Amino acid sequence: MANLNAIQIRENFFAALETLRSSKARTALTIIGIVIGVSSVISMAAIIQGLNRFVQQRVESLGSRTYFISRFPPGTDPSRWPQRIRTRKYLEYSYAPFVKEAAPHVQIVTTVGTRGFFFGDSNTINSGNHSVEKVIVRGTEPSYMEAIPLFSIDRGRFISDFDEEHARPVVVLGASISESLFPNTDAIGKTVRLNGTVYEVIGVFEHDPGLFGGPGVDIFAVIPLSKFRKEYPEARELLMIFTVPQNASVDVAKDEVVQAMRRLRHVAANQENDFELSSPDFLSNLWNQLTGALVILTAVISSIGLLVGGIGVMNIMLISVTERTQEIGVRKAIGARRADVRLQFLLEAVVLTLVGGTLGILIGAGVSTTVRTLIPSIPATLSYLWVTLGFVISVAVGVIFGYYPASMAARLDPIVCLRYE
Repeated sequence: MANLNAIQIRENFFAALETLRSSKARTALTIIGIVIGVSSVISMAAIIQGLNRFVQQRVESLGSRTYFISRFPPGTDPSRWPQRIRTRKYLEYSYAPFVKEAAPHVQIVTTVGTRGFFFGDSNTINSGNHSVEKVIVRGTEPSYMEAIPLFSIDRGRFISDFDEEHARPVVVLGASISESLFPNTDAIGKTVRLNGTVYEVIGVFEHDPGLFGGPGVDIFAVIPLSKFRKEYPEARELLMIFTVPQNASVDVAKDEVVQAMRRLRHVAANQENDFELSSPDFLSNLWNQLTGALVILTAVISSIGLLVGGIGVMNIMLISVTERTQEIGVRKAIGARRADVRLQFLLEAVVLTLVGGTLGILIGAGVSTTVRTLIPSIPATLSYLWVTLGFVISVAVGVIFGYYPASMAARLDPIVCLRYE
């Protein structure tokens, strides 16, 4: 009996393929929705998996002993800040030396100044006939590279203690800026004009993909913090970074830093901190929020596509039942049971959606491969789990939307069917 059922299923399967092959145009139009739904799920799943791995690698490279002090909460919507947060005082350049002295369990304390288009500032860097706009100017101390081990120098060197002590006009360029200004030559030792001031190029960063699709250090022009302070006194939005050595207690170090900052900013004992202390985990938290939004968007798009595809499958199967009424009557007249007829039409619906699902999976795999090729830092990978899920979704849509037409065909009276013209 089991063998007989297997034979019947195989025969019905090939009969379903033949029926769909005979109506190629109708079949193609029907499966478009399935293709869109499955491919969107597969593509976004692969990209999100790759981005998750990328963000995790960046957070892990910062380590669990690097912390940031900022005026405002990182990764939050400024429009939702209460007035007491919006009116906080700026951080000062003098804070870092004081905190370093007051916090013996801290290893590095450094300040970073930033002047960028996202703050409403315009920066231009040029050399000869080549010019780059929307540059992010960053003022740092030599310890910045040790505190933030995310970036590497490709050529040349980073800012030295001598550069910082004498506010030397030297700059380390991002890879994209270097390539734009010096497309056919090495930038090291050349001079550039950054917002009108002449700087000597002492180093070029390795290409950096950035976080969340951003440009990263590729569009950075990094100068000594002392030079930044002289050139851009209006750029007051500072960031402080401190690290805790392996042999020190993180909690003790953080408490020392918080107490030092409260003294510097004259925060009363009964008042909350008027600054933010955060760890690299805020990047993961921010990414999780973005991922949640992407998942919802993907679910909406794929659901619409699958619903449209499912309705298309139901329509084509209802039309098929009507067109093949006499065939159904003949099958029933020679002994076919209701279950046989139902199975045949269900298989046709499932084959239809499986074809769409397979195409969707192939397109999703193509998208993930393209992303991985164009952006090597994002290892978008197509896992077996999502491929399996793609097939399961396809079969489920076929069964759900094909069941009613299949049941309708199974209930037809063979005598009425044979008289149908």
